Amino acid sequence: MNVFDRNINFDALFKFSQISHSTQVHLKNVYSSLAVCMFVAAAGSYVHVVTRLFQGGVLSVLGSLGMMFWLAMTPHNSETERKRLAILAGFAFLTGVGLGPTLDFVIAVNPSIIVTAFMGTSAIFICFTLSALYAKRRSYLFLGGTLMSGLSLLFLMSVMNMFFGSLMLFKAHMYLGLFIMCGFVLFDTQLIIEKAENGDKDYVWHCVDLFLDFITIFRKLMVILALNDKEKKKEKK
Repeated sequence: MNVFDRNINFDALFKFSQISHSTQVHLKNVYSSLAVCMFVAAAGSYVHVVTRLFQGGVLSVLGSLGMMFWLAMTPHNSETERKRLAILAGFAFLTGVGLGPTLDFVIAVNPSIIVTAFMGTSAIFICFTLSALYAKRRSYLFLGGTLMSGLSLLFLMSVMNMFFGSLMLFKAHMYLGLFIMCGFVLFDTQLIIEKAENGDKDYVWHCVDLFLDFITIFRKLMVILALNDKEKKKEKK
């Protein structure tokens, strides 16, 4: 038989038999909200980099944390859905503004890194998301303890580097952080599925988890690429 004559069943690629229909609908809501968050965050970054109406810094970080706390404190029901979506948009916008200083640094090195980092982050996020969706349910939930330990290690490395100021330690922190956040995409995706299967349909809050994963990967990938590009320019000189 000629392998090129075989028909490919594309419908099977998007068939998740281990996930109930209601959870699949929930996931559509989560990823639709995530897509909107990306556009709003991009608008926030544009405001910082181009218009300079708002500047990323301590205030934007505190504002985004305040929005996230407000969202967590607002109960999930049909009456508060629009309000919570508006809060989510505000959180995404301020998070985008908070990316401003990192974007300024990357633009000073090489503006094309931003596009490369975004494409790379999208590829990483999609691959790990599909791995979590197609994998056996709960198969990646065991990563929770390991990932939290990894976050503790990252915090310890940050504190140490406040005293040492080592570029090598900083780069190690970036690479390790990138690896850990890839694990969180697997963990958070399967955790959202389990919560939805058990009746937790708060797609707005579930969107926050994945949005933070994406933004953190994007930020770390930008910094890594910028540092590598900077080193290459120094070597050429």
